[in-house]
Amino acid sequence: MEIPTEKTEPPGESLLSIRNLKTYFHVKEGLAKAVDGVSYDIGHGETLGLVGESGCGKTVSALSILKLLDVPPAEYHSGQILFRDQDLLKMTEDQMNAIRGRSISMIFQEPMTSLNPLLSIGFQIDEVMVNHLGLSPKQARERTVELLDMVGIPLPRKRAKEYPHQLSGGMRQRIMIALALACDPELLIADEPTTALDVTIQAQILDIMLSLQERFNTSILLITHDLGVIAETAHRVAVMYAGRIVEEADVKTLFKNPLHPYTRGLLRSVPNINRIDPSARLQEISGMVPNLCRLPRGCAFYNRCDLREERCRSEKPGLYCVENGHYVRCWLHQTRE
Repeated sequence: MEIPTEKTEPPGESLLSIRNLKTYFHVKEGLAKAVDGVSYDIGHGETLGLVGESGCGKTVSALSILKLLDVPPAEYHSGQILFRDQDLLKMTEDQMNAIRGRSISMIFQEPMTSLNPLLSIGFQIDEVMVNHLGLSPKQARERTVELLDMVGIPLPRKRAKEYPHQLSGGMRQRIMIALALACDPELLIADEPTTALDVTIQAQILDIMLSLQERFNTSILLITHDLGVIAETAHRVAVMYAGRIVEEADVKTLFKNPLHPYTRGLLRSVPNINRIDPSARLQEISGMVPNLCRLPRGCAFYNRCDLREERCRSEKPGLYCVENGHYVRCWLHQTRE
């Protein structure tokens, strides 16, 4: 029986279904295939973790959902982004503006550059609710104070009058969460929400996200390079490399039985207190992510893989289903069902 090379099943009950998405960039070197045929689904109230090294296409995938990339140099080459069965790629800018911040919100990597330094925290959150929910300025401010209190901001009414530079990094990240949740979105995209925060603040931010998800049944796309964060928060995980998904499974399965050599390499590079020799040097993945303008003819991981075969050099592997819900893009698993 021929095994399909990509996920082709219908989205079913998924809130978001991305199908064969290709997002390219026209640059001096040529055409950079930042997202090159990506497919994944996010169910209602589910957290999908999207992991991989920097430059693998994670953030571009997320920005494509909200169509926030500048066109050109970006190009939404092909594919579908189905949100509640409507293709976002076919929507006009006015239609997307009605969705951004209302039905789908995003927490960006660096809150200091995402928040307007010239406007107070309260005004920036108020504005979202006035525009999307039609609240009066007074109603919006009361809701803003509630949101700031909900995400753990002390003296929320006072803080609402302050400006981003007056707050710590952890406080600004809390502000970003409050801003993203202002209109009770169905999908929250969190792009490295704990980057540059100390471990204690990181744990607090994740706890806030999870408690709010439980309260509002919000779906979350969690983008990170930190597998420890994924282990604590996600239901399923998709591993991305050189613009493609190379493995996808539920979290327990992926950590217990990683199949792709790249996934195994990522897990070996994570500090683990239960290692036989905790003092031993962590194993790194040798080499670099390939140039997206000059991707290898075969498997993109070929030059870094310890298990490579001659076939891997010249032929691209498909995304094979090895068991229910566990997919891997590797020739080693092509015959398994």
